[in-house]
Amino acid sequence: MTAPVVAVLDYGSGNVHSAVKALAAAGADARLTADRGLIRDAAGLVVPGVGAFSAVIEALRAIRGDELIGRRLAGGLPVLGICVGMQVLFEHGVERGVDAEGLGEWPGAVTELDAPVLPHMGWNTVRAGADSVLFEGIEEERFYFVHSYGAQHWSMEPTRPFREPVLTWCDYGTPFLAAVENGPLSATQFHPEKSGAAGIRLLRNWISSLPQAG
Repeated sequence: MTAPVVAVLDYGSGNVHSAVKALAAAGADARLTADRGLIRDAAGLVVPGVGAFSAVIEALRAIRGDELIGRRLAGGLPVLGICVGMQVLFEHGVERGVDAEGLGEWPGAVTELDAPVLPHMGWNTVRAGADSVLFEGIEEERFYFVHSYGAQHWSMEPTRPFREPVLTWCDYGTPFLAAVENGPLSATQFHPEKSGAAGIRLLRNWISSLPQAG
């Protein structure tokens, strides 16, 4: 079986080569690219992100990455956000007094975690949502987080024809969303590519769900 092509959006956000390697290890034909045609036609698109919310969203918009993401989702084509690549999917990100507008795919704001020590750095368990595709077989595993901000509330109602969103939570000082699965759009706050065998399994679960992976 031919490995499905997964485009990793190249917009200058940190070191993404580990994500490319992890996707390849999970069974994808992973390609770091900004090529609009490839991103449009790939079986899956991964949106990585490290650093400040405002800087990531600015870099995304500079290459019209917001349009690429929106067009894929409008066509029901899978997108996976990672770390700040998850955060920018919400309406707003508030960091150090700066309120930056996000992509608005999900309602709500990304705000600082209420925890005694920040950043939240290291391994943590999650509470996987019922019927999760991403966490199938790894519900009890630990994943690697590096962040000080997160989405701490969820207010979106399910939209037909998609099933109700699957929400996975984590606790660090306060509960926050560790992952969301919402129709073709999925995201993780943690780094699967830094989460060892569990992270590879999660990526494999996502890759197996892609239209060209059957």
